Amino acid sequence: MVFAPGEKPGSEPEEAKLQIASKQIVQNAILRAVQQVSRESRQREARAGDTPRGSFRPGAGELTKKHEKK
Repeated sequence: MVFAPGEKPGSEPEEAKLQIASKQIVQNAILRAVQQVSRESRQREARAGDTPRGSFRPGAGELTKKHEKK
């Protein structure tokens, strides 16, 4: 095997270790982001009250007398 200047024998295992470490860092970051989004979603739903998401709420989206087109 021919090595580039400054490259030492045995650097391939080091590169493999770095790749594995990089993958773990990315996986952990993705996992944390998913957990945070999930937590925020649950908190939003809890603040919304007892109304399940997407349920019918009488009067929701209806125009009031002030906003009705004449």
